[in-house]
Amino acid sequence: MPETYLSDRQLGERYSVHHLTPRRWLREDPTFPKPVKLSPGCARWRLSDIEAWEQSKTESA
Repeated sequence: MPETYLSDRQLGERYSVHHLTPRRWLREDPTFPKPVKLSPGCARWRLSDIEAWEQSKTESA
C-alpha cells in the first residue's frame, strides 16, 4: 500500500488546530514525528508516523 503524506494544513484539520501548530509541536515535543522532505520546499508528515505517535500518546495516558 502506498504511503500517505499530510501537509501542515491537513494536520491542522485533523486536530482542529491552526496549521502552524504542528510546527510548534515539532519544536516543543521530541516525540512528535519529523516531516520528510519530498522535494525542495516540500515537507510532509507520513500518516503512518502520525498514527504511531497518536497510538503512543493513548498508551501512555
